[in-house]
Amino acid sequence: MARFFIDKSSIRENTIILTGKDVNHIKNVLRYGPGDTFVVCDGECTDYEVAVEEIGTGAVRTVIIKQIENKNEPPVKVTLFQAVPKSDKMDTIVQKCVELGINKIVPVITHRTVVKFNSGKDAAKKVCRWQKIAMEASKQSNRGIIPRVEKPAMLKDVLRLSNRYHLFFMPYENERDNNIKSFTSKSELKDIGIFIGPEGGFTYDEAKACRDCGIITITLGPRILRTETAGFSLLSILMYQFGDMG
Repeated sequence: MARFFIDKSSIRENTIILTGKDVNHIKNVLRYGPGDTFVVCDGECTDYEVAVEEIGTGAVRTVIIKQIENKNEPPVKVTLFQAVPKSDKMDTIVQKCVELGINKIVPVITHRTVVKFNSGKDAAKKVCRWQKIAMEASKQSNRGIIPRVEKPAMLKDVLRLSNRYHLFFMPYENERDNNIKSFTSKSELKDIGIFIGPEGGFTYDEAKACRDCGIITITLGPRILRTETAGFSLLSILMYQFGDMG
């Protein structure tokens, strides 16, 4: 069944009005008419099954058939701090991490990050693109929220946020002892941060600064993973560990 996200302000008693690009999709792509049904989500874990009542030029009026609690969100909130990779790899990272259950994504600039943002406008444009990818991935995977993609941050910003999380992991190729199993046995964990480095990896000084702020460096095994693979792998392990996958 088709799925759309709406703002709560679009809900008026027993009706929901959709506007913007969704109108064209409903009218010209899906070719829905009065009586056809689909699902809308308010982005706060409530789904509504609705039926089309009227399709206008700039709006689709629907009537609510039933309200359903969305139970597809994982029991732990994971924030991905991702050093921005080259080309369109970030698009894939956002898409797949949203599918796997990420709660929030923060693009990060590190010493070896190749991608640079020429201006605030340039950064905002890229974030807008990534946020749209997050929304489409949320639709596809039946999420109850749309994970937020934050504006790019510097390493020092990540370090300031490190104490907000119950656990904060950083896969590091020079780590030999710490693995994720020894830190995730506590069932009360609710907020976890993961920090994935750039194509060239973290510098020694960056790794030390992260450790000094309480970020735990871990190994993901004997093989060196690409930056676009490491986040998927660590997130999958966490979702499995906390009973959300498998």
